[in-house]
Amino acid sequence: MSRLAPGADRLARGTYLAARRRLERAAAWIARARRDDLTGWRAALGCWARIALLALGLLLLGRLIRALPALMWLLSGAWLVSAWRAGRPASAEAADEPSEEPPTEAPAEAPGEALRALLLEVMGEADAVHLATVLAHLQEKGHWTGRTVTDLRRRLAALEVPHDRSVKVRGVPTWGVRRKHLQEATQAPSPVPTQETPTEASTAA
Repeated sequence: MSRLAPGADRLARGTYLAARRRLERAAAWIARARRDDLTGWRAALGCWARIALLALGLLLLGRLIRALPALMWLLSGAWLVSAWRAGRPASAEAADEPSEEPPTEAPAEAPGEALRALLLEVMGEADAVHLATVLAHLQEKGHWTGRTVTDLRRRLAALEVPHDRSVKVRGVPTWGVRRKHLQEATQAPSPVPTQETPTEASTAA
């Protein structure tokens, strides 16, 4: 039993992570359907339509499995592979991805400023953006595959990029960033010093 325990733990962890990622992506996809040019229940019609599409897809999948029970073996195998990959140890992820920084077009910038620029780019003309939307944008570009919103939150916290859990976009509150906070952090006269700054200051003195 002890030999099987690590593999079982990895599958259990991967199943949880894979399910959470799919739920986060589905929630972000539904939230993007809300219209800013409308108010009340009309603004949320797109969200309800996408929820109905997801429910219909699950219903059709259930009927298909009932008609073709052998299909369950294929789906189960695909899910096990996905869970196994998602549950790989953090050391393996670090070896595959030596840098956790989201890619930007200006590598010479400080990591915090580059990340703020990326957030503003994804935000577009809006006043805020959900972290799930930012993560989906990165993964569409082939970056941060297998990561979660929690991973992105940790990266933001490490780089002291302001974010909170009550950001509303199209009426849906969740983790995100606001344009005004990003601009305030960028225009601040006394930015948080890096680790090298105290050394440089003492040398100059």
